[in-house]
Amino acid sequence: MSVGAFSIDQLMELAVYRLHPLSKGNKVLVACGPGNNGGDGLVAARHLWHYGYRPTIYYPKQSKNELYQRLATQLKNLEVPFTSDFHSALKDSNHVVDAIFGFSFSGEVREPFPSVIEAMKATSLPVTSVDAPSSWDIETGPPTSGPGEGFHPTALISLTAPKPLVAWFTGRHFLGGRFVSPQIAQRYDLGVPEYNGLDQVVELGSNGEKL
Repeated sequence: MSVGAFSIDQLMELAVYRLHPLSKGNKVLVACGPGNNGGDGLVAARHLWHYGYRPTIYYPKQSKNELYQRLATQLKNLEVPFTSDFHSALKDSNHVVDAIFGFSFSGEVREPFPSVIEAMKATSLPVTSVDAPSSWDIETGPPTSGPGEGFHPTALISLTAPKPLVAWFTGRHFLGGRFVSPQIAQRYDLGVPEYNGLDQVVELGSNGEKL
C-alpha cells in the first residue's frame, strides 16, 4: 500500500497526535486493532513515550505482519507495558487512543472488542480516535445498533484526508495530511488546508475549515 510513494510505515510516522498536555496526566491507554489502524496506534505510543507520556498498550490480536511486529518490539524495548485487561488499565489512565478499527472496517465488531468500545463510550476520560471512531462505517458514520451505538469520541484525527463519516462527528477534528502532494490533491479533489510552521496536524471546524 502506498499513497504518492509514501509507504505504510511512513504514513504512520506522521501520526503524531495532538493530545492533552502532560500537566493533565501522562498515562495514555492505546487500544490497537490487528490491522493498519492498530499500527498507527503503536507508532503513536512510541512517539508519546519519547515526549514524556507513559503509554500502556492493549493489543489483544497482534498482527503477524513483520512491520507491526517490529513496531511492537520497539515498544517492548522501551519497556512500554502491554496489557490484556483493557478495563483495569482504563481505571489507571488519563487519556485513551482508539486505534482499533479504521478506514477498512466493515461488518460486525468481534471479540474481544465489543466491550472495549462500550467502555470507551462510557468513560469520562477523553478519547482520541485514529481516522475513524471504532465501529463507525466510513461512508455512513455511527452504527444504529450494537457495539458502538452512541460512541462519540472526544477527538478524531483524520489521516491523509477526512472521510465521509466526519459529517456525523461533533468533537474536535484534526487532519494529518501535510505530505499530500498537489498532484494527489488534484487527482482526488482533496482540499489541503494551510499548516502552521512545522506542524504535521491542523485542527478543522465542522465545515472542514482550518481553525
